[in-house]
Parts: sequence; C-alpha cells; structure tokens
Amino acid sequence: MAEFKFEITQSFGLISESSKGWTKELNLVSWNEREPKYDIREWSPDHQKMGKGVTLSDIEMKKLKELLEDV
Repeated sequence: MAEFKFEITQSFGLISESSKGWTKELNLVSWNEREPKYDIREWSPDHQKMGKGVTLSDIEMKKLKELLEDV
C-alpha cells in the first residue's frame, strides 16, 4: 500500500464523538503536500488513524453551505 502524507492545516471544529473516543471533525487537510481541502471524517484520539471521509474543494464547500442554509 502506498504511503501518503497528510497535514491538518486548520481545524474548524468537532461534529461528534463516539464512545471509543474517535471524533468526527471538519478540518482543512493537505493530502500529499497538495493544496488543502475541506475534509469531514472520523479521527482517532491521537489523529494518527482516520476513517473514511469526504473532501470538498472551496467551490463544493460553498455549495454545501448554500444547501444547508435552506434546511
């Protein structure tokens, strides 16, 4: 399995926390030294392991925000 790098460049906040201490968060994450993207996923308490998530570009995040304003 290929190794990859990631860096959480900005944390916006915690969405939820599981009974095992994993947290679902909204962050800006740089994957493999690329431009950071908005990222929603679960993280282990030490942020060394992660679950599946979704990454969004600036444009996609703006569209999501517009959609949520109508909810």
